[in-house]
Amino acid sequence: MKFTVLTLFPDIVKAFFENSIMAKAVEKEIIAYDLVNIRDFATDKHHSCDDGTYGGGAGQLMMPVPLGNALDSVNARKKYVIYVTPSGKTLTQKMAQELSHKDELVFICGRYEGIDQRIIDSYVDAEISIGDYVMSSGEVAATVVIDTVYRLIDGVISHESLEEESYCDGLLEYPQYTRPEVYKEMKVPSVLLSGNHEEIRKWRLKKRLMKTLANRPDLIVSARAKGQLSDEAEKMIEEITETAFLKNQKKKRKKSVKNPAAEK
Repeated sequence: MKFTVLTLFPDIVKAFFENSIMAKAVEKEIIAYDLVNIRDFATDKHHSCDDGTYGGGAGQLMMPVPLGNALDSVNARKKYVIYVTPSGKTLTQKMAQELSHKDELVFICGRYEGIDQRIIDSYVDAEISIGDYVMSSGEVAATVVIDTVYRLIDGVISHESLEEESYCDGLLEYPQYTRPEVYKEMKVPSVLLSGNHEEIRKWRLKKRLMKTLANRPDLIVSARAKGQLSDEAEKMIEEITETAFLKNQKKKRKKSVKNPAAEK
């Protein structure tokens, strides 16, 4: 798979491709990349790539001519073009999986107030947001999307690792431990040392459900709607919910004993 990134600051993105797992994927030729400096396609002696907005307003906007020329240089109209922007659709694991099947992705890294709408209308296939917040660097946002996608490509990471990750089946990942067995008087859960694979499986499923219920209950609702939760998982949810309710009631009773006036 190839990633082509159009940016005013290629060095920011270059570092990403030259380190860690990505560097190994490039070396193995599983991944290829091309960094295109938009400023090289500016038409004036100052290499200007931004200007004020029609209709007024604060900030500068990336001009369509340099960006359009840069897109044409990589034959972008025949490829899948992504513009990373806070106003795009929120990135999800499902979206990443769909993008991982493309032969090449072309990324537009915005700056300032963004890019001219005519570029979006003419070239862009998808507008993607990495979350409900605003960043000054489209480069950072683009690398987030790329990192989410490239690791799903065959040969980059083992299938076993991908199958047990958060979001792979609608749940968050279970807690994990490594050596030493005891760290600052905290011990690794005994079940993980038992060698009983069935008990370990049940423990991990329960922990995934507990974490998802605590941090992302919306994922439980979604998993149920999609039929992703097994009868075993549903039974565990009932047990977890009942235990949490009883603990909460116990806390309330203790509080009322300490402060009887609170009940009046």
